[in-house]
This record gives sequence, structure tokens and C-alpha cells, in this order.
Amino acid sequence: MDSKYIVEMNHISKHFGGVQALNDVQLKVQKGEIHALIGENGAGKSTLMKILAGAYAKDTGTIVIDGQEAKTATPKAMIDMGVSVIYQEFMLAPDLTVAENIYIDKLSNSGIFINWKKMRKDAQRELEKIGFGHIDPNKKVGELSVAYQQIIEICKCLAKNSKVLVFDEPTAVLTHSETQKLLELIKKLQAQGVTIVYISHRLEELFAISDKITVLKDGKYVDTVATKSITKEQLVTMMVGREIQTLFPERHAAIGQEVLRVENLSTEELIRDVSFSVQAGEVVGFSGLVGSGRTETMRVIFGASPKKNGKIIYFGNEINVKSPKQAIKLGIGLLPEDRKKQGLLLKQSIRINTTMVSNQSNGWIAHVKEKEEVATLLARINTKYGSTEDLADSLSGGNQQKIALAKWLAIDTKLIILDEPTRGVDVGAKTEIYKLINDLAEKGVAIIVISSEMPEIIGLCDRAIVMREGQITGNLEKEFLTENNLIKLAMGV
Repeated sequence: MDSKYIVEMNHISKHFGGVQALNDVQLKVQKGEIHALIGENGAGKSTLMKILAGAYAKDTGTIVIDGQEAKTATPKAMIDMGVSVIYQEFMLAPDLTVAENIYIDKLSNSGIFINWKKMRKDAQRELEKIGFGHIDPNKKVGELSVAYQQIIEICKCLAKNSKVLVFDEPTAVLTHSETQKLLELIKKLQAQGVTIVYISHRLEELFAISDKITVLKDGKYVDTVATKSITKEQLVTMMVGREIQTLFPERHAAIGQEVLRVENLSTEELIRDVSFSVQAGEVVGFSGLVGSGRTETMRVIFGASPKKNGKIIYFGNEINVKSPKQAIKLGIGLLPEDRKKQGLLLKQSIRINTTMVSNQSNGWIAHVKEKEEVATLLARINTKYGSTEDLADSLSGGNQQKIALAKWLAIDTKLIILDEPTRGVDVGAKTEIYKLINDLAEKGVAIIVISSEMPEIIGLCDRAIVMREGQITGNLEKEFLTENNLIKLAMGV
């Protein structure tokens, strides 16, 4: 075993039923480096990391941590060997304090007597080590922002003397400024001797902080390269197995009649006097910081939240949508921001998730025909799955997103609202979703895209509306769509 590697995973294979998730995969990470792991959705990244964490048992292969083979890879054994994983869904107890969460494992082993004062002091020291000493150890974790909850997860791992920290899509729910702070913290952890394995679909992050990049494709190892030795274009080609000429396809949609007009829309809490319109065949972006009111505005239009004042005019007629079911009957669709909680029934089949909207209008279901239609629809958007009867939670994040989107393609939607449509989706799948959006626009569907990724707003949309603190601060036509203008309007400059 080569002592310069702190993590060695050799010949790792893993099956889930008839699906081979990993086939003879390797990962070698040197001590003290930031090592990125990248690949399309379904490439096997998360599965490999769950094997490293002891959450999944490997079928074949060996795992060596700092020169010592992990013969029995259980979650506790891997933590004891110095490996911790920070997942997208945090493993925190929201009703416990910051200090209690950081030392939650020690609480169960401390008997009936707990030195609370020492625990709070130790928690404060751990927070100060990474530059977040201003976080109150006595505060309940559920009261913290998502970014600060992530800091608590990191502290919890460091308090276990973790030598290797794995970050799985850590910036998916962070704002731009929070992302920059996290990347700075990761570099600081590296300087303190911690080895980082970093999974992200955001290429700019990988090129900003990583030393090496390992690429997986279809559950197989492709290559490991030095970050400085490769371009983004070359990396994408390695990931998807083909060259992507352009991320954003050309627009050929003809802008038609006005589909939606919103006038002086307000809610009890956040939205104030919001007015805008969307036409058939038009893709209108909504930009702004997290909490600016973009999602809240769309929930009112979809009937998921009540309005206080204002008008919603749909094809020239004022409507008062009081439920999502009513919105669906009108031909309005919403792909929600949180696909796991709001976009999918994770414990139901792929078939049921794909047809849950279209079947609402049917008195009976022809199951054979339904299966054929689902298979055709999912093939159209290149969804990877075993059987249409597999559960939705068996899919990778990107394929779950495609299922969440597919249900709206199964009906005659006139207006579709896409809230963060490519969050947690790889580059190849992004291009497929962008092409799908273009296809819908060319068929005359009016489209609203909420996105926190400014390049997405600029490359995909005909124009963009920017929100800040529940109000619209600007409406930018295509020629004025720049990151500079979007940032200024989002921050009230």
C-alpha cells in the first residue's frame, strides 16, 4: 500500500438488484489534497462515497485508509478510521443546541453525568478553529440558516478527529456569498491538514479549489487528472463521453400572445406589489438572492399559497386560483424547488410519479398503455432507470429531477414554472433539460425559470426579472442580461 495515499479504493463493485451501480472503480486520494469527484447523475459518485462511509457494503474490492485496510466497513468503523461524510441532507437534530449536535455521539456515551459547561466551551473552541466563533453554542440548530447548519456538520466531523472530510454537493442550497465562504473554509481546512473529497456539478468550484479530479461514467472509472492540466471543455467530454458544442441551444421560438399577467400581487408576509407578464413561447427568468420572494410569488400563481391583493390574469381572464388542482386544470404546472419533499412521491413507483398529474383527469387507467407511454416519455428526456415499477428514491438526483419534470410533459401545459430546474444536475443532463425547455417554448408554452445560477438565466432566458425583499427591482431584456446587472439589482445597488 502506498503511504502517500490517505484513501485507496480499489476494484470497487456494487449491485442493487439487477442494476450495477459500480463496476471495478478506483479512487486514490493523497494526504492533504482537495480531490474532486465528478460525473453525470447516476455515474456512481454518491454510491462510492456511501461505501467509503460504511453506509453501503461493497460487493468486491478493498478500502485502505491511511495505510490500514478497512476489513469491516461500518459507519462507526469508518468514523473511527477518520472518515466523515457531509451529505446534502444534514444529519442534525434541529431541537438540540449547537453544542449538543457537535458532541451528540459523546452524549450517549457519557453516562448519567454530563459536564455541560465543558461541552459548550469545547464547542466554542471547535467553532473558533474554523473562524465561526460568533455562532452561539447554546442556540438551537433549527434556528440557524442552512449555511450555518453546514458549519455545525463540519464541526461535528472535526470533533471526531476526522482526517478525511467528504462533501457531497455542499453548495446546492447556498447563496453565492455563502458558497464563497464555504470554499474559503475548505481551503483553510486543507491548510490545517484535513484531506477533502469534494463532489459537485459546478465546474467553476472544482477549478477554484481542487488539486485533482477523478471522473466516473456509468459506474466505471474514467481517469484521474491534475486540475491545472485540463480545461472545462475536456472535463465535460470525459464526463459525458461526447463533446457538447454549446451548453445553451439556440432559440427558435416565436413569441406569441400574452399568457399570464400579474398586477400588484401582494401576500401577508413577503410579496409586495409584484407585476409582470409572460407570453407564449417566451422563457422569462426570475433572479435574486435566496429569500427574495421568487418562489413565494410562483406559489401564489399555482394556488399553493394565498394572495392578499392584486390580480392574476390568464389568457385575458382574471383568475383566483385557490389550489394546485385548480391550477393544473387550467394548464398551469410547477416544478418545485425541493423535488424530494414537494416534487416527487419517493416511496412510489417511477410510473406513478410520471402519471400522477395526467391520471387526475382519467376515470380509469389502462395500465399496459400507461407503461408504454411512461417508457416513451422517459426515453425522450434520456432518463436512466431499471424498471418503471422501481421506486423514485432508487434514482440518482438528476434522474429524479427528470421524473419530476416528466409529469408535466404528460399533460397539455400552457404555462410551466420551473423552480431551480437544474439544481444538483450534471452538465449532460443540464443540456437535455435546456433543450426540453426550448422545445416547450417552440410549442408555444409560456415558461418561467427561477434560478440562482446567473449563467443559466443569461444563457437560457429571453429576459429576466430580478427580485429583492419581496419586490421587483428590475426587468432586464436579453441585451442587458449580464452577471454585473443581475448582482446589482439583486443586492439593491
